[in-house]
Amino acid sequence: MYDGRDMTELSTVEKQNWSDDELAFFHHSFQQIAPYVNAEGVTIHREIIKEIENRGGLRRSTAGHHGFLDPF
Repeated sequence: MYDGRDMTELSTVEKQNWSDDELAFFHHSFQQIAPYVNAEGVTIHREIIKEIENRGGLRRSTAGHHGFLDPF
């Protein structure tokens, strides 16, 4: 289970300063609610995806319990 900073706190932090666990958790969360998010949410999700891509994907140990590995 994710036990990190919430989106309110993370909204003030550049995506490159998010941990891999934070990126993995919120990427998965946005995937689950994609049909319901507004334009701002879509933009945030795209930024998360871009940061994951910049890091070369997610490692198994980071994302293993969420059911996704290297999404790109």
